Amino acid sequence: MSQRIYGQPLIVTDSGGKDSAVCREIVRRSGEPFELHHNHTTADAPQTVYHVRQIFREYENRGIPCSISYPYYKGQRVSMWSLIPMKRFPPTRLQRYCCEVLKENSCRDRFITTGVRWAESQKRRDNRGVFENYTRDKNKKIILNNDNDEGRMLFESCAVKGKRICNPIVDWLDRDIWDYIQSEHIPVNPLYGWGFHRVGCIGCPIAGKRRWTEFRLFPSYQRAYERAFDVMLARIQGQGIETKWKDAADVFAWWMEDRNMEGQISLSDLELWRIENED
Repeated sequence: MSQRIYGQPLIVTDSGGKDSAVCREIVRRSGEPFELHHNHTTADAPQTVYHVRQIFREYENRGIPCSISYPYYKGQRVSMWSLIPMKRFPPTRLQRYCCEVLKENSCRDRFITTGVRWAESQKRRDNRGVFENYTRDKNKKIILNNDNDEGRMLFESCAVKGKRICNPIVDWLDRDIWDYIQSEHIPVNPLYGWGFHRVGCIGCPIAGKRRWTEFRLFPSYQRAYERAFDVMLARIQGQGIETKWKDAADVFAWWMEDRNMEGQISLSDLELWRIENED
């Protein structure tokens, strides 16, 4: 479909995580021509950046085209740290503008694969399929989950170009991913060896309480967020907008959902600690 609709090879999007590693290997074994693409979010851990560079060097040596996109917003190059002041509020679980700007604006008018899986969240189970067309208008979105779907022929014959998405491991469980990686000896991001369950942006709100561990391991990222919050507050105050945040430390505490007094620990924190430290 990629060759017929777009006249170009399939693009395998590679975030540097375990799911991307599996997709990359599956497409390689298919024998179909493909390219590798990575979105540089500017907030990934150094280990992720170095891992992606190493994998891309190996594939380029095999003759596979590899590309890295850098984020732009409103016509200018941005990073996570410059985007936050521009948006005037931190990214949250409900307002994930960072994903839209830093990850989703590349590969337009191409057919891509992703490592999206239903097991990751209920939202993905409800809104992601084996095949998708990328559109901001939910009424025009097409999601296919099996070969008997009534929209299958309509989807395949659609001549209007736009991003098309294949999620080849959408129904895989975590154990399926790790079984395949181990049996096929696929190299993965070294952060998994550190105990990481996900290797996305450092400080991503989706990571919940695990963000505290990430910032302990990578304190320079916490300082970068705090500097961004400082600039954000200056812009807000410069426009005469009232806010309860007094300084960057206030913003960071709110963003991290730290509602306790200094030195206090809640029962939910103790329960989480118990679960994470069980053998």
